[in-house]
Amino acid sequence: MSMPSPRVVIVGAGPAGLMAAETLARGGARVVVHERMPSSARRLLMAGRGGLNLTHSEGLTEMIARYGDRSGTLAPLLEAFPPQALRDWAEGLGQDTFVGSSGRVFPRRLKASPLVRAWLARLDSLGVELRLRSTWTGWDREGRPTFRQAGGEDAPEAADALLLSMGGASWPRLGADGAWTATLAEAGVVSAPLRPANCGFVADFSPAFPGDHAGRPLKGVEVRFAGRAVRGEVMLTRQGIEGGAVYAHSAALRDALDAGGEAIVEIDLRPGRSPEDLVARLARTDRKASLSNRLRKALALSPQEIGLLREAGPLTSDLEALAARIRSIPLRLTGTTGLDRAISTAGGVRFEDLDPGLQLRARPGVWIAGEMLDWEAPTGGYLLQAVFATGVHAARDILSRQG
Repeated sequence: MSMPSPRVVIVGAGPAGLMAAETLARGGARVVVHERMPSSARRLLMAGRGGLNLTHSEGLTEMIARYGDRSGTLAPLLEAFPPQALRDWAEGLGQDTFVGSSGRVFPRRLKASPLVRAWLARLDSLGVELRLRSTWTGWDREGRPTFRQAGGEDAPEAADALLLSMGGASWPRLGADGAWTATLAEAGVVSAPLRPANCGFVADFSPAFPGDHAGRPLKGVEVRFAGRAVRGEVMLTRQGIEGGAVYAHSAALRDALDAGGEAIVEIDLRPGRSPEDLVARLARTDRKASLSNRLRKALALSPQEIGLLREAGPLTSDLEALAARIRSIPLRLTGTTGLDRAISTAGGVRFEDLDPGLQLRARPGVWIAGEMLDWEAPTGGYLLQAVFATGVHAARDILSRQG
């Protein structure tokens, strides 16, 4: 006599939840996905506005190291669902991928919407049921998960397994607000505090500086902090700085701010050029011209770069001192720009509270996936790669226990 198909309830229709749903449905489970927003995959669609960086092409060993303190924990999940598996999956949806100049992997169409449409159609063909505007509220007295519908009433849902994949707390208007931390705490699972990751930082700018330069980039610069240097783009904002070269330092900067209330980064406007070269180029300009014009003509410094130089103090006519400042502008940071603007979230359900299959030790029958977990990674495809991998891993574990 064959066993009946397990009924799995998933909370959250983001990439981790939907990937788990597909894996479960292919494994023979009956799957219901609850999503509190009016539509699914909103964060994924937002990421698609920047081209949808799915993963990275570097070697798996190098990729795993990007996850810092959680590298050892995430290694077996990434090995079981590596970048090539994610690319194969996307291409199976008719979305060919390519490797960009930085090694990042994108859909050739550089959009998320075609992928999401094809994915939802596939899930529907597999029998996955999607319930929108349905908010998880915890458990009833019999241990069944409960959901609040649009009308305001709570109703239990029968489930052989429950998978929670509600995201962190960044960009809450897209659905992930971190409210689940309180519900899990009531069940005895206390999460690591949710904090911004891959975020911008508040800088100690003079009052006039943001108004003149906010929204303008510093391209090809180098940001140095705590002995580490990262080249890339820095975007000036009304509050401070953000961008890829800043996000790469965000964990260390956030920890330094938590410990001491401030952090000093150094920005090199012309990395790779020696001070002697800078001095020689400046010396060849007309000494009667203003320093701003000399900087613009000799070194192609933009108005925002010259403005940032002035933030460190009046420009000096001493060319050696000026070259030194160009190679190292100190910038005092006093805080993060907040969770609501962060790309991702640090903190969440600790892996120590889970078994190797991502099942809660305190609540058997409940699995956690995606950004609800306590890990973080830099931008560059690492975020989505791990999110998808955790969804696959949790789903496979559920199937292995239901056989």
